[in-house]
Amino acid sequence: MRIAIDARKLRDFGIGTYVRNLLRHLSRIDRQTEYVVLCRIEDCGAVEELGENFRAVPEPAPAYSIREQFRVPLDLRRERVDLFHAPHYVLPPLTPCRSVVTIHDCIHLQFPQYLPHRLGHAYARTALWIAAHRSSRVLTVSEASKRDILRYFRVPAAKVDVIYNAIDERFNEAPPADEVERVRERYQLNDPFVLYAGNIKPHKNLERLIEAFYLLRRHGLEHVKLLIIGDEISKYATLRRAVHRYKLHKHVRFFGFVPDRTLAVLYRLAAVFVFPSLYEGFGLPPLEAMASGTPVVTSNVSSLPEVVGDAALLIDPNDPAAIAEALRRVLTDPALRDDLRARGLVRVRDFSWERSVRRVREIYDEVLAG
Repeated sequence: MRIAIDARKLRDFGIGTYVRNLLRHLSRIDRQTEYVVLCRIEDCGAVEELGENFRAVPEPAPAYSIREQFRVPLDLRRERVDLFHAPHYVLPPLTPCRSVVTIHDCIHLQFPQYLPHRLGHAYARTALWIAAHRSSRVLTVSEASKRDILRYFRVPAAKVDVIYNAIDERFNEAPPADEVERVRERYQLNDPFVLYAGNIKPHKNLERLIEAFYLLRRHGLEHVKLLIIGDEISKYATLRRAVHRYKLHKHVRFFGFVPDRTLAVLYRLAAVFVFPSLYEGFGLPPLEAMASGTPVVTSNVSSLPEVVGDAALLIDPNDPAAIAEALRRVLTDPALRDDLRARGLVRVRDFSWERSVRRVREIYDEVLAG
């Protein structure tokens, strides 16, 4: 049996985390199946290290391109693949074998205004429709995402399986004390701070977070800082303008990308983690913060209540005053902080990459069995 997995987004955020953990845990639980991994040439070495039954096949076609619509099927035919897993929503129509596709969310359909042009919306809608209808099975990462898939694409509910994401193992282990101090000193983290981590696309709602932070400081918490970690900050000048509009340039810091080890320390140093997103297929950062023992404030929309359960304060992400009030409560109430911290550490135990990947592997067998 030969199974191919598209790992061209191995180094990405979000989907990259999914792909890395899928491959890592498949290599631990399955030494018999032959896996063909389509990847960037620079990732071939990492794929070969997974085990003797993992073989890297370089595929240079960019994701979401016309080239991939032809090159990926040619790869699958040349490698005589029995099953293809597309871990993001693109499944080329010429795919010559049975297939499993992971649709993480329907954000491009929920927020088409965030796409660069109408052609992008048409491409996303068409690619998602093909993936939902032509694949043998659809995997998704939350019941909220499953409801969206069923609403937009009218596929049978039995075709769509919910398999939760989980957190990387590094967040379960406390960093050494000397590393914590090194990060604290390097970034001069001498005051309590509110932390946001994730990408900074418009649906992450960071302009309202900055307004909420302004309101928080007006309520007497002027010693608190806001740290925003996310790549490509230079592309969103509106965030910088929001900071200057509220005269917060001395109190809001943009770190951009930080290494995983540094992020693990920042989670633990934060007084509270805030994630006011307007839409998430799953939402890993709140779970990562919980695993780090940090209290969480997050949105009451899409998958987030499903993910955090009763272990976070839920807020209306459209209401900056509500975000500010939740942050104020956590920052000023030690008993609430301790309760959220304890609930969070319990909640994260419900999510396991090993369990999730075992279920993915079972679905491969079900599809191959017809």
